[in-house]
Amino acid sequence: MKFSRQLVISSLAVLVLSACSSTPAERRQAKDDYAYLDAKDFHQWAMPEGTTIHFYPDYQIPQGNYHGSVGDKVDIRPPQQILELIPGARAEVSNGDALLWMVRQDEADKVWNTTKQALTDNKVPMVKTTDTLLETAWVRWASKDEDGEIDARYQISRVQANHRFGIKVHLVDFRSEGTQKTPSPEYKSRYTAYMANMITTRYDSDLRHEEMRKAQRLVKHIPITFGYDRSGLPVMIARAEYDVFWQRLPQILTPMGFNITDRNRSQGTVKVKYNEPDSDFWTAHNTQPIDLDSGEYTLLLGDLGNRTSINLTDSKGKPVKEDILKALVPLWSSVVAKSPAPAEK
Repeated sequence: MKFSRQLVISSLAVLVLSACSSTPAERRQAKDDYAYLDAKDFHQWAMPEGTTIHFYPDYQIPQGNYHGSVGDKVDIRPPQQILELIPGARAEVSNGDALLWMVRQDEADKVWNTTKQALTDNKVPMVKTTDTLLETAWVRWASKDEDGEIDARYQISRVQANHRFGIKVHLVDFRSEGTQKTPSPEYKSRYTAYMANMITTRYDSDLRHEEMRKAQRLVKHIPITFGYDRSGLPVMIARAEYDVFWQRLPQILTPMGFNITDRNRSQGTVKVKYNEPDSDFWTAHNTQPIDLDSGEYTLLLGDLGNRTSINLTDSKGKPVKEDILKALVPLWSSVVAKSPAPAEK
């Protein structure tokens, strides 16, 4: 799900959700036919006289009147999950309400402030605002999964229970294509989760920006040395935390001729394509060109607590020679030292 910058029409906030191409009905309906709707009703199996009927409860069909959608009215979309992007927080859904639980008061305070800022930045009109309650006016979700426009109003409140501190998102009113109605449990959960995810994604975005600011402040203080990892393999070692170094890595690699083609933070891999810089680059850094052929390589990063290990493998996954890593150390150190002072954001 993707949130875009908001368009406000009168007092109605419009939040845009992305979806795959096709008609709204096709995205909600099963692709096969509905021949099962023409199936005959079940009837009691007639047994011949003199035989004994044995029933096995494992295959017994429950009796009762069940109400629900059938055929093309069945919505096959998976339930909308709450994105758990707030470290240490636990998300849960109860009676269609979304709750984000924290174990500390200061964590809940930060999420509450993030919630207020997200609503403000998305130009969501408010009906009521207190220290513990936020009630919105109509919010329009422009989703391509729906046949028409969906509007909803929310109450977002601070709650406490069992020594936990939480933020509760409750859907107050709901209307479809301009008609106010009671939403089904599935729709209530879905559009409550959308609002909760606006909070969690904003928190995650703020956290990432803060990491970037920390990395920018520390870029002048990242010594690069040569060493060996726990298995005895030669590596370069950056004296900076993994998260900090990861954020700064693109600005270190690009000037050296390493163009990033793909990277995976959780696996610590950065795929690059190397093109040797011109002679002015080597002169500016007072180093000799390294004996590294142009081509595709992979950087392997390891988290060593307050340090980060760096290895380099070729396109076949084979580590480069130790001499190349040793030659890269002064080059990396010079690039970091000559980087312009990062601006505070």
